[in-house]
Amino acid sequence: MSTLAVQPPAAPVRLKVTQARVIRSEWIKFWSLRSTVVTLATAVTLLIGIGLLAASMLDSGAAGPGEGPGELGPVGASLAGLTFAQLAFGTLGVLFMASEYSTGMIRSSLSAVPKRLPVLWGKITVFAAVVFVIGLAASAIAFTGGQALLGDGAAGWSDPGVARAVIGSAVILAGSGVLGLALGALLRSTPAAISTLFGAMFLLSGVAQLLLPESVRDSVVQYLPSNAGSAFTSVTQGADALGPWAGLGVFVGYVVAVVAGGAWRLKRSDA
Repeated sequence: MSTLAVQPPAAPVRLKVTQARVIRSEWIKFWSLRSTVVTLATAVTLLIGIGLLAASMLDSGAAGPGEGPGELGPVGASLAGLTFAQLAFGTLGVLFMASEYSTGMIRSSLSAVPKRLPVLWGKITVFAAVVFVIGLAASAIAFTGGQALLGDGAAGWSDPGVARAVIGSAVILAGSGVLGLALGALLRSTPAAISTLFGAMFLLSGVAQLLLPESVRDSVVQYLPSNAGSAFTSVTQGADALGPWAGLGVFVGYVVAVVAGGAWRLKRSDA
């Protein structure tokens, strides 16, 4: 009589947690959100649609890529939808991070990645890459289409500051989205993070213009997030505005500071 040898169950295979695997996981989560495709499509529609509308209403006799005081030049008209696209991408960034806290999914994410911070780095990597690529394509389409509508007064890619304005628009869109994501990590509340983002990017400059004394107003306002970002995406700079690269540096500084705050809270506080 023969006996059957009973094989012990195989030990489960434990895969090492690496940043590349975390990024892949965050990529899957990003595209599984119902809000992702809708918000991306909305942002692209706003950027292109408002740009084409503004370009079609601009005086076709305008000369050169820049603008005079109080005027919207050919490039500025084509990229007039940038502010609205910033709000859409920023909101999506908030949702990508803060929604995990509202659903409790963040506990599963942190259980799988005990060191915590790779989750944030993975989210930032995925989100910034997607938004930059989509934002660059939309900005290029908005600029090209807008200049086609302008005819003789159109600006060209080779004109001074034009390529920087178009590519810079994608950089600012990605930065605004990462700022929203970082606020989601810092505040852990979708309404609070969206309200803070909206206030910092779109209301703070107007409030400062109204409340600050005239003697210091221009010196302060140029360093606010929205004004610093606009300095980088503008073809020409006003007398009271930062230079393009200084504006980019200030804007990136705000993003890095909020990311650092979000990373600190993610590392130190329970989910």
